[in-house]
Amino acid sequence: MRSIAEINDKIQRQQAIVWTVEEVKARVQEMGVTQVAKQVDVITTGTFEPMESSGAILNIGHTDPPIKIRQCWLDGVPAYSGFGAVDLYLGATQMADYPIADGTDGEGSRERGGGHVIADLIAGKPVQLRAIGQVTDCYSRASFETTITRDTINQFYLFNPRNLYQNFIVGVNGGDRSLYTYLGPLQPHLGNAVYSNPGAISPLLNDPDLQLIGIGTRIFLGGGIGYVAWEGTQHFPLQKRLPNRTPIGPAATLALIGDAKQMNSRWVRGCYFRSYGSSLMLGVGVPLPVLSEEVVVHCAVRDQDLVAPIVDFSIPRRVRPTFGLVSYAQLKSGRITIDGKIVRVAPLASIYLSRQIAAELKDWIETGRFTLTEPVAQIPMDRSFLAQDRWGTQISLE
Repeated sequence: MRSIAEINDKIQRQQAIVWTVEEVKARVQEMGVTQVAKQVDVITTGTFEPMESSGAILNIGHTDPPIKIRQCWLDGVPAYSGFGAVDLYLGATQMADYPIADGTDGEGSRERGGGHVIADLIAGKPVQLRAIGQVTDCYSRASFETTITRDTINQFYLFNPRNLYQNFIVGVNGGDRSLYTYLGPLQPHLGNAVYSNPGAISPLLNDPDLQLIGIGTRIFLGGGIGYVAWEGTQHFPLQKRLPNRTPIGPAATLALIGDAKQMNSRWVRGCYFRSYGSSLMLGVGVPLPVLSEEVVVHCAVRDQDLVAPIVDFSIPRRVRPTFGLVSYAQLKSGRITIDGKIVRVAPLASIYLSRQIAAELKDWIETGRFTLTEPVAQIPMDRSFLAQDRWGTQISLE
C-alpha cells in the first residue's frame, strides 16, 4: 500500500495522516478496515508503566589525578563499575545502602533506589557521587567525592534490558496474609487484583507478530527519542496465542536505548513498591507505519479481544496456580469475578498518561519532528523460555 520512505516524505512535508491507536479502533468501527487503511499513514501507541528491568549508563569523565572506579554510590545507591575506569551502570531497582547527603534518613531513605536517582538526573537535580578506586600506575587516585548533574557528565543514556512486555499477568492473593509484590500489595483472601499492561493501547499488542517493530525502530522513550536495541530479556514469543495472534500471557519483550539528556521528567519517574523495592515508571510510544491493511486489522483489536491470566501469588513457586483468563475489558471495569467472588481491580499502568504519550508522538510526527526508521533486523520470534532446574542446589546461609 505504501512504504516507510513514502511515509517519511509525507512527514517531512507535514502531510502525513497520523491517528492514535484509539482513534483507529473507533474509525474501524465506523468505516471498516479498508477505508481506514487508505486514509492513515501512521498509528501511534503508548504506555506509561513500571519497567523495572531498566537502567542508565553514565560516564562521569576523568578526574585529576585519574581514578579507576571499582565501587561507587550515587545518592547512596550502588552503581556497577566493573568495566571502564569512569563508566557506571545504575540499575532502576538497586536500593540505597546509606542515607543521602541532604540528611534524609529513616523510612524515606530506605524507599529510595536507582529509579529515583535516574529520574532526578533527568530532572536536572544534583546527585552526590562517592567513589572508591583501584590504585594502579595509570590510575593513582584512591577515592573521589563530588556532586554531578546531567550537564556535568559525558554520556547519560538509558539502556533497558527488558521493557514493553507484550502482555502480562493479573496478580491476586488467595492466602491468609498480605503479600508485597512487584505488582504492589496484594490483600489476602482475594481482597484485590492488580494488572500492569494498559491493554488495547499497548504498543506490542497492536503488532502481535512484531512485523513492524524491529532492531533499529525509532520510538518515543521517556520524552526523548530512543531505539529498539535488541530482543528483551525473557523474550518469549512462543507464548500461546488467540486467533487474533495476541498472547494469553507474558510474551515478547524489547531492549530499549535512548539519550537520557533529551528526556523529560514527566515521562520518567522513580517509584517504590512497599516491602519490595524501587522501580522506574517509564513512558514509551511506538509508531506503527500502515504498510498494508493487515496493520489496521491488528490495530483494531479491542480490550474485549485481549486476555491475561489471573495468577495466585500466595503459592511461592515459579509456576503458580491460576484462576483462568480475564479480558482487559473486564479488568478496566474495576471489578472481576473469581470463584464467585467480586474482586476489586486496579492498574499499575496509567491509562491517562499512556493516551497522552500516543497523542504527543502523533504531534511530533504531524509536525515533522519525528520520522520513521526501517528496522535493520527483525526481532526473533522463535525464542523459548528457559528456567533454572527446580532441583538445583540450595545454599545454606547458616
